[in-house]
Amino acid sequence: MAKTPTRPRPALLPVSEEMKAWSAALGGEVLSWSGVSSRPMFGLIAVYRGGKIFAALPKSRGMDSPNSLAFKLETSASRTCRELDADAHIRSTMMQKTRWFTFAMSSDADLNPALKWLNRAYEAVGRVRKKTGDG
Repeated sequence: MAKTPTRPRPALLPVSEEMKAWSAALGGEVLSWSGVSSRPMFGLIAVYRGGKIFAALPKSRGMDSPNSLAFKLETSASRTCRELDADAHIRSTMMQKTRWFTFAMSSDADLNPALKWLNRAYEAVGRVRKKTGDG
């Protein structure tokens, strides 16, 4: 049987103590949203709305940098793409092809912008669930 080519996996880097605190704060907020659950995943906390993953918050490992979280947007709307490009926190990674983006944090002031993107990912997965009849 022929091997299926696999995508390279992103490096999972040890996170900083600040990122652990920021991630706990973000997780506390996001997990209070309707229909949200979480599961541990490779040093990260995978965050779901219904059965659809929309974010990965670092617990002991981070994606792209020691101070970053990841979120998934199911849209390729040009407005959203322009906003992603304009936000200096957003990093382009190999995961972007699968609509995953990373958000790099550097201070407490980044909590609200991070929540904004997490909320957009949460809302986007809700729209996908409604279209497909999953929700």
